[in-house]
Amino acid sequence: MIMTSNKFPFNKEKALNAVLYIARNLKRSDLHKIFKILYFSDREHLAEYGSPITGDTYIAMEAGPVPSKIYDIFKIVRGDSYMTDMEHFGELFAIEDWMYLKPKKEADLRKLSPNEKEIIDNCIRDYGSLSYDEIKEKSHDIAWRSTAKDYEIKLDDIAREAGLDNEDLEYINELRNLENALC
Repeated sequence: MIMTSNKFPFNKEKALNAVLYIARNLKRSDLHKIFKILYFSDREHLAEYGSPITGDTYIAMEAGPVPSKIYDIFKIVRGDSYMTDMEHFGELFAIEDWMYLKPKKEADLRKLSPNEKEIIDNCIRDYGSLSYDEIKEKSHDIAWRSTAKDYEIKLDDIAREAGLDNEDLEYINELRNLENALC
């Protein structure tokens, strides 16, 4: 294994704006589809630019990869979390009928780089109209299948799924270590 952990920092502001943007651009903004569009976007951005967009940790759940921190935020807004909405996420969106995200605000696109927005747009185009079963099937990739149910999907498995090789992974790891040293 080249990468030692999923230690890209979670960027809550960027992730929430990506969620709002995705939800506004889907005909049916259910949580499952939003999770999968985020996964494909993070995977593709990792392949193209050496880092994921959100920095979230993906868990191999029954229906495919689920971004852990984003799901925790959704549960806070939905009301089935042990945490309260101290950060006022409910001002950004509502969760209706347990599974549909309804934005209350527009995404702040200044929080997403042009490259990140382009990757998200491509993933919405490629996966946004797929049925539940179709997008579930596509997300059940080698990275997901290589992970025990309800465990963290390793970032190097996601990167390999995206087509990166050991040399690419070493380069990304060096950049991440340098970034962490500078912080």
